[in-house]
Amino acid sequence: MNVNYPISMEWSKEEVIAVVNFFQSVEKANNEGIKANVLKENYQIFKQIVPSKSEEKQLCREFDKETGYSCYHTVKEAMTTDQQKVKIK
Repeated sequence: MNVNYPISMEWSKEEVIAVVNFFQSVEKANNEGIKANVLKENYQIFKQIVPSKSEEKQLCREFDKETGYSCYHTVKEAMTTDQQKVKIK
């Protein structure tokens, strides 16, 4: 799937890579599955770059619309699961 990830022109190259890694983790969790700790780690890095809840919601809404995957439900599953792998059905 060719996805246009929501990014800010104000971010550094490293920040853009980190945000894209988070969105790719969400995609992977919804496709083949991903280790929960990897998704949590990528989310924590994402939150360091995007600390504002409103900006997070805006970016995730754009991503959700583009892909059909829910950042919120995917991250929630990773945070609450007792399994090592997250796979959204």
